[in-house]
Amino acid sequence: MEIFDPAEVWPRERIAAIQLSRLKSVTAQARKCDFYRERLDEAGIGPDSLRSLDDIRRIPFTTKQDLRSQYPTGLLCVPPAQIVRMHCSSGTTGSPTAICHTRNDINTWADLMARCLYMVGVRQEDVFQNMSGYGLFTGGLGIHYGAERLGCMTIPAGAGNTRRQIKLVKDFRTTVVHILPSYALIVGEQLRAAGQDPRSLPLRIAVVGAEPYSDEFRRRIEDLFAVKVYNSYGLSEMNGPGVGFECDRQNGLHIWEDAYLAEIVDPESGAPVPDGEVGELVMTSLCREGMPILRYRTRDLTRFLPGDCPCGRVHRRMDRILGRADDMFIIKGVNVYPMQIEEVIMTFPEVGQNYLILLENDGIGDRMRVQVEVRDEYFVEDMRMLHNLQKNIARRLRAEILVTPQVELVESNSLPCGEGKAVRVKDLRADK
Repeated sequence: MEIFDPAEVWPRERIAAIQLSRLKSVTAQARKCDFYRERLDEAGIGPDSLRSLDDIRRIPFTTKQDLRSQYPTGLLCVPPAQIVRMHCSSGTTGSPTAICHTRNDINTWADLMARCLYMVGVRQEDVFQNMSGYGLFTGGLGIHYGAERLGCMTIPAGAGNTRRQIKLVKDFRTTVVHILPSYALIVGEQLRAAGQDPRSLPLRIAVVGAEPYSDEFRRRIEDLFAVKVYNSYGLSEMNGPGVGFECDRQNGLHIWEDAYLAEIVDPESGAPVPDGEVGELVMTSLCREGMPILRYRTRDLTRFLPGDCPCGRVHRRMDRILGRADDMFIIKGVNVYPMQIEEVIMTFPEVGQNYLILLENDGIGDRMRVQVEVRDEYFVEDMRMLHNLQKNIARRLRAEILVTPQVELVESNSLPCGEGKAVRVKDLRADK
C-alpha cells in the first residue's frame, strides 16, 4: 500500500490519543470567541474537563442557525490580520454562513486533499481537470490545492460549458476529473449525441461528490467512461472536500480522524447510534485555527461501517451519504428519501440520466409522481413494452418505499437539467 502521509496508517491507539489531544487544543482555541466561550461555560466545560473522547458529548451541538447568527466573523478565533481566505455559503435559504481560514488552515486542508487523491492512485504525472465551481464554493479551490500539492498539472476548468470541458480533456489528455455525478452523465450524453464514444477519452479516474448519488448511479458513470469513480465527502463548515474519501476498495469513505472527530447520532434525540445504524453525521474540526467548529450537525444521513478495511487503513469508514434529514418527505404517512427512489430506477437499463419526483395534492390527499427519462433506443412505439416498464418501475418502488407512485415515462433529455447540482424533488403541495 502506497501512502502520502504516515498518518494514513497510524494504529487505532495513536489516532485516539491524537484526537483527544487535539480536541482539548481546539476547544481551548474555540474559547477565544464569545459564542463558544459562553456555550462551554454554560455546559461546565473547562480546560481540564475533557478526559476522554466520550466527554465530547458534554459539548453542545453547533447548528447551521448558530453559524448564521454569528455571520460574518462572530466565530473568529484569531486576529483578522491572520485570515488569508474566506469561503461563504450562498445564503439562498437564509442568512449566509462564512468560514475563515489562516495560512496553516489552508495548508492542512491541501495536505488532506492530496492525501485523498493519492489514496485512489492520482500521481504527479496525472493531468487533473477540476469541473467544479470556484469562487466562494469550497469544492473548487479545496480540491485544486490538493491536486497542485501532489504536483499534478491542474486545469481550473470550473463548472459548466460542456463543449469546452470536452475540448480541454482531449487537448491536454486529462486523466483525472472532479465532477458532479449528474453532470458526468450530461457530459457523456453530449458526447454520444455528437457520435463520439465517451470511453475514447483518456480519463482513468473520476472524483465525484457534492450531491448524493447511489451505487447504481456510480456504475453508470464507470461504464459510460470506462473509469474508476471514487466518492468524496466534504462540507464547507469542515473546510470543504477532503473530510472523507474512498480508497481503491470503494467500500466506504475513510474519515481522516487525525483532523476530524465524527459522531453519528439520532436526528431526533441527539444520542449516539450503534455502528451500522443510520443517523445524522456530527463533525468537529480538530486542526483549524481561524474558525474551529465543535460538534456541527451536518444534517447528512449516513452510518459508520463496522469492521476493518482491506486496504489496511484503520481511520473509520462511513457509508455514502444516504440523504439529508432535510430532504426526507412524508407521503401518505410514510417517510421517503429521494435516494431510495434513485436506487430503484437506476437498476433499469432502459432508464436515462434524469428523473424528477413531484409531490402534489389533488384536493383529496397527497400523491407522488415520478417522471423518468427513457433512453432513446427504448423510447419506441411499442406501447406494450413501455407499459410493462412503467408497471415494473412502480411495483419495485412500491416494494422499496411502501407507497405506489404514479410513474410517467418521458423522452430522453426532456426533463429540466442544469450543469450544477441536480434538482430531484419538487414539492408542489404548498401551492394548493
